Amino acid sequence: MPAADRLAEIRDRLARAARETGRDPAAVTLVAVSKTFGAEDIRPVLNAGQRVFGENRVQEAQEKWPALRAEFPGVELHLIGPLQSNKAKEAVALFDVIHTVDREKIAAALAGEMARQDRRPKLLVQVNTGEEPQKAGVAPTDAVAFVARCREVHGLEIAGLMCIPPADENPAPHFALLDDLAKDAGVLWRSMGMSSDFETAIGQGATHVRVGSAIFGHRDYPA
Repeated sequence: MPAADRLAEIRDRLARAARETGRDPAAVTLVAVSKTFGAEDIRPVLNAGQRVFGENRVQEAQEKWPALRAEFPGVELHLIGPLQSNKAKEAVALFDVIHTVDREKIAAALAGEMARQDRRPKLLVQVNTGEEPQKAGVAPTDAVAFVARCREVHGLEIAGLMCIPPADENPAPHFALLDDLAKDAGVLWRSMGMSSDFETAIGQGATHVRVGSAIFGHRDYPA
């Protein structure tokens, strides 16, 4: 199935999931995750009207998105992968939304770069809801306090929270936990749900779902 057709199918499923839980489909943003895919794979999705995309790596996004943005106005680019502090300058310059603020060093680096560049991408705090040692994100018990520190110490406006549940667990409790933490922290956005579970996430209050392989197809990772 062509990517444009898969995109239409995902949009239909998103709208249906939202309506089934009494939500307005327009309240859920579809982030098409284009990591590892080249411009030739992304262009048909852009031609089908999609304008919100997610990338995992700053360098990869720098290589393909400036030219695509020149060709397709109105693109909104989200960084959904881990951010190193030495890439804060490039991230602030390129991305409109950064989902992975997860430690003081990153918060400080972003605050400095946003002031220098006079550019204000939206920021989300990543929460490690499963407390997995190999995964980035603040612990759930620290999330609300970390959001407060981002605001009070670093002067950052935090738009929401993001999570990636453990692959081998039911995602619903993790999405419910993120929703509760977002309410406690006083933030509006909840970035949660991917190709396999975005409908569940919508039922738990997701405002942004990150869907890649269900749109672009099988992903070949570099060796």
